[in-house]
Amino acid sequence: MNLDAFYKLSYGLYIVSSIDGENMTGHISNTVFQVTANPAKFAIASNKDNLTTEYIQKSKVFSISVLEQNVDLEFLGPWGFKSGRNENKFASINFKNGSTGAPIILDKTVAWFECKVTDQIDTGTHMMFIGELVDYDLLQENATPLTYDYYRSVIKGISPKNSPTYLGSHEEKPKEKTKPEANKQCYQCIVCGFIYDPVEGDPDSGIPPGTEFEDIPENWMCPVCGVTKQDFKPIDF
Repeated sequence: MNLDAFYKLSYGLYIVSSIDGENMTGHISNTVFQVTANPAKFAIASNKDNLTTEYIQKSKVFSISVLEQNVDLEFLGPWGFKSGRNENKFASINFKNGSTGAPIILDKTVAWFECKVTDQIDTGTHMMFIGELVDYDLLQENATPLTYDYYRSVIKGISPKNSPTYLGSHEEKPKEKTKPEANKQCYQCIVCGFIYDPVEGDPDSGIPPGTEFEDIPENWMCPVCGVTKQDFKPIDF
């Protein structure tokens, strides 16, 4: 164990995870903070509609993975914009199960904390869980934790619908981007903010550079949140 892990906490973005039997799920959270030192306890907030909330209430355990600054929307997308009811978010990442069984994400993680729930508070749209620390570790001593400010100002991400900081229609703002080539119309996902640039295409999904949005197959999905073409809108720069 490395006590320096405690110094990596900030008002930032984390992945909160839990279990229900053999099932695992988790989501992005920007509401994580330490509330006591002896014993060490943490508070998290989770939307009542999130599957993670259901799992925490059943298992009474959760983990917190402190994300590093070096992430992109493609990594964050499944945790922030997709439901564990429809997708196995752990299928393509490195993780381990802690002593409580709670899954702990290891990819893009600076430090992690594992907790057992001691109390919960109904705050309306969200449940706040208080958890006593069971185990923890520091994985990257020199990595910079991802802050909410960096996510908004540099990564140009928006708050997921179930986030405590979701601002409704105010979230639907185009990300700053270099103006595309003439006559190349860009489209933005209204759910996660991802911008499809025809100059770049989406090679990972089989869409080569230079492909106009109208020419993308109808079964193409947003690489970040998984919605269809119908959830994209043209944007101006």
